[in-house]
Amino acid sequence: EVEHGQLTELEIAIDTMDAERIRPFWKAVLGFEDDGSDALADPARRLPSLWFQQLEEPRLQRNRIHVDVTVAHDAAQSRIDAALAAGGRLVSDERAPAYWVLADADGNEACVCTWQGRDG
Repeated sequence: EVEHGQLTELEIAIDTMDAERIRPFWKAVLGFEDDGSDALADPARRLPSLWFQQLEEPRLQRNRIHVDVTVAHDAAQSRIDAALAAGGRLVSDERAPAYWVLADADGNEACVCTWQGRDG
């Protein structure tokens, strides 16, 4: 019997009816790589993996997520461009360059964040 007194692994799951539709967005916005047929992973294996749970029927009343992705200020625009090219949409750039709000085709959101524009 193995006992773990500490967290040993953290994964983030997105419930979806169509993983192939939203997977490219998450791969682009996170800068992750494929990890099997249903998951994405940090190439450096420092951050939690992201996997997609196939739903049999939509659950519109729950399971919306919001992830903050903090990057160097000079990398933000290329990350945003990649996410938009991968099927994402810009929800708001009102607080840029502190953060931009993007969404995948299911409405799950990711904020691309930088250190800039955070004073006041």
